[in-house]
Order: sequence, then C-alpha cells, then structure tokens
Amino acid sequence: MSRIGNKPIKLEAGVTFERNGDEITVSGPKGTLKEIVDKNIKTEVKNGEIHFTFDKPEFNAKQGLARALTNNMVVGVTKGWEKKVVIAGVGYKAQVSGNKLVLNLGYSHPIEVEIPSDLKVTCTSVTEILVSGIDKQKVGQFCAIIRTKRPYEPYHGYGVHVDGEHLVRKAGKAAGKGKK
Repeated sequence: MSRIGNKPIKLEAGVTFERNGDEITVSGPKGTLKEIVDKNIKTEVKNGEIHFTFDKPEFNAKQGLARALTNNMVVGVTKGWEKKVVIAGVGYKAQVSGNKLVLNLGYSHPIEVEIPSDLKVTCTSVTEILVSGIDKQKVGQFCAIIRTKRPYEPYHGYGVHVDGEHLVRKAGKAAGKGKK
C-alpha cells in the first residue's frame, strides 16, 4: 500500500489543477507546469484537496510517483524551488554575465554555461550561486550541470557541490604511512 500516494495535496488559494487524459496541468501565481502521469492513476479534487487512487495493485508505486510529481508542481507554482551551489578552491569564482554563468575553476580558460530562460541564477558571492525556478527537476538538473564542470575532490576539498550535499573527506597517502 502506498503511503505517500494516499496523502492528499492541499490546493492553496490561486492554484488550479486540471487533468486532460494523462496530462496534469497546475497553474499558480508563479506560472504553469505540465506533467504526464499514467492514465491508470485516477485523480479527484474534493474540498480543495487532490486525491490519487488506482484500480489494480501493480499501479501502487505509480500512485506515489504521480502524487510526488504533482506536489512538486504545486509547491513550485506557489513558493518556487531554489538550490545553492558552493564553489570551493583557491581562485575559483563565478559570475553571471547576461544569460550565461561564467565559472573560473582553475582551468586555463573560463567556462561559460548557458542559463535556461525559465531559471533565475544569481551569485550571492563569488563562491555561491543561487539557482531558483518553479520546476524542481530543472533547478536540480542545472545544479548538476554546474557541478560536472569541476566535481568535488575528496582529498583537498576543492570543487563544486550543492549546499547540503554529503561530502566525504579522505585522509590521503600520509595516513597510510607507518603501517605494515
């Protein structure tokens, strides 16, 4: 039995929910989002809450998925999503120039990353990037793209990582000397 799928989603004032076949549309003060959901998952709006049901047991997991995706859409069109990307390293820095994010990450050249039109990217400092938008998946994907330009290095702690990400520091060769 899906526990997440059975929880209803409360629609706040100004948020509308529509379903046409297998497409769900959620509109709110910040924008509109669409998502494709399995047609075997039934949706019903009662008393300002969205309920998800299914007929056959094999759609149990898809009920939870549909509910989670829809909840992310509702939160996105009301509050929005944001993630902070942290750059650690001597001389590493970032800045927004027009619709591009320019990263200096220790290479011989600066790296330019095109910012999608539906995301807002700001540099709160030269080592912190704030990515915000209404689509949780696009915000996370853009942060992942930035992270691939110089992944976190566990021996020195240099690189790019998302704030709150679990980082492991390794001791290196010096910790192994003397043992035989």
